[in-house]
Amino acid sequence: MARVKIEEIIDSLSSEMKSALKESVEKVLPGNNIDSSALFREFKRSVGRKCSTWERVSDNYVEKG
Repeated sequence: MARVKIEEIIDSLSSEMKSALKESVEKVLPGNNIDSSALFREFKRSVGRKCSTWERVSDNYVEKG
């Protein structure tokens, strides 16, 4: 099994993650004014509380290139 730094992955995809989070919340809770930066910061904090720095994932999910 491979190990990944989940918060680093989230950071490296921050613009895509911000956009996806905002879009998801807008679909679930339409009509709300969403601060995508604040939402992303809180998402990262939650990930940090729920996940270890290094998380194990199946080798099938990692391609080294």
